[in-house]
Amino acid sequence: MTRKILLTGPALAHDAMSYASERGIKIVPTVPYLPAAELTSVIRDEQPDAIIVRQGKLTREMIEASSNLRAIAKHGVGYDTIDIQAAAEKKVPVTIALGANAQSVAEHAFALMFSVARQTAWLDARTRKGHWDKATANGMELFGKTLGLVGLGAIGAILMDLVAPLRMKVNVFDPYLKTLPDRPYVERETDFDRLIDSSDIISLHCPLTDQNRNLIGAAQLNRMRPNAILINTARGELVDTPALIRALQTQRIAGAGLDTFNPEPPPAESELWGLPNLVATPHVGANTSEARERVGLLAVEQIVQIWEGTALDPRCIVNRQLLDN
Repeated sequence: MTRKILLTGPALAHDAMSYASERGIKIVPTVPYLPAAELTSVIRDEQPDAIIVRQGKLTREMIEASSNLRAIAKHGVGYDTIDIQAAAEKKVPVTIALGANAQSVAEHAFALMFSVARQTAWLDARTRKGHWDKATANGMELFGKTLGLVGLGAIGAILMDLVAPLRMKVNVFDPYLKTLPDRPYVERETDFDRLIDSSDIISLHCPLTDQNRNLIGAAQLNRMRPNAILINTARGELVDTPALIRALQTQRIAGAGLDTFNPEPPPAESELWGLPNLVATPHVGANTSEARERVGLLAVEQIVQIWEGTALDPRCIVNRQLLDN
């Protein structure tokens, strides 16, 4: 019998599709961000053996809609859009493509740092409109600055090395980090407020949990240095958006580079779009040809391993503890 993988979004990259085809697996793409009722109906009709979550949410109703479901894979690492409790109740493991898109996301965070510091997005838009701001534009060097990393997983670890040629000092806040990498310019910070106080750039690289929602709010923004930059390529819900808007409007901080938002996408009338000290990208940190190939292939490989009963790296299964209950 042909196994079936449903995608919440378009087809996977070439290597993943070829891998599935070679094994006789049918891939079922769907329209990105389908309304929940429509996607649930598609899942009920298709009865997939696995689901790869590319875009949008995977709810309890969707998970329960397929009696054949044996595996769920996230096309990336952020799993907060998946009801992992509902999956665990059906004894369905939820996997993430650990490390597969880390290089691309880290490079995107690095690019946002430069773009905010040198106002490149704003100056580009101004120049295209006929302005020539040579006499008034004034950026900030990143050389010698202090970078505060919130979370040192695969992405944060790559970014930590990317900034080395700039002779930046890196302070790491990660309560779950067992061993700090041996770098002369890297130190561990156990007090989050001290990290906020001492950093010129704060870059978020932690998963979203119930405990860290609005991790960066009014209190934290008020503690930041006036020349500070906030970078978020993790999850939009880590930042209190209204508080950030106020901080940028009043120039309480120098700027922000955001690849993730709450909600996504932000409404067209959002006050974010009137902020000259904001650089915004539409959640594309992992959108490179290289990362898409790695992530898509790894997601399908993980599903096949689950079907075959092959043990996965425990770090890739986000609801493993729930499965054991």
